[in-house]
Amino acid sequence: MNKTKFEKVLYWLVLGTLVASVIFIVIRIIQAPTVSDDIGVRTKSSYTLMLVQCILGVVVMHLPDMLEKQFKRDIPSPLVIIYLIFLYCAIYLGEVRNFYYDIANWDDILHTISGAMLGALGFSAVTILNNTDSMPVNLSPLFVSLFAFCFAITMGVFWEFYEYSFDGLLGLNMQKFALEDGTQLVGRLALADTMTDLFVDALGAGIISIIGGLSIKYKTRLIKMFHFKKM
Repeated sequence: MNKTKFEKVLYWLVLGTLVASVIFIVIRIIQAPTVSDDIGVRTKSSYTLMLVQCILGVVVMHLPDMLEKQFKRDIPSPLVIIYLIFLYCAIYLGEVRNFYYDIANWDDILHTISGAMLGALGFSAVTILNNTDSMPVNLSPLFVSLFAFCFAITMGVFWEFYEYSFDGLLGLNMQKFALEDGTQLVGRLALADTMTDLFVDALGAGIISIIGGLSIKYKTRLIKMFHFKKM
């Protein structure tokens, strides 16, 4: 992978931030109380969630490189940059800096972006599975768009599986079924975060699927953003 200078700087910035966060969080887990009635005082479970997310972030940061080695294809630089910025906003700003609670709709914005990125990955998957550098001419734009949309939604569902599983195993609150002070929500309120995530995932995926489908139909330059070219 031939990274641009900006990609390299961004990569090391995000990696350094996450690694430093892991060290900080481990120290805070040792010092933090197990239970607290004070609003704003983070407990061990809260820091455990941050630790899991930061470690996961360090791992998935290398996903573009792993995909390139596995499929021997170059990922377009703009997609990599958007991906790294997304990880920084989702993990460091969202979890470590508490933007999920402090900034209204922060989670919704990120899920919309992730839906769009997964939709773009769905378009790329079509070219990879057909072993070609461009969209196969025998596939209709509608079919490719539908595939990309369904691919993105499926990945969004698997993410919710992940959140639900780790919430149960580690006592976390990734699905936001409880308030910041630990008060558990009930009924529809307890489902609101998960369902909203899926709705905005669909919104982001739908937007990129429409744009991608139109780009294929009218052969615009934008469709090149979805092509993982052979090395």
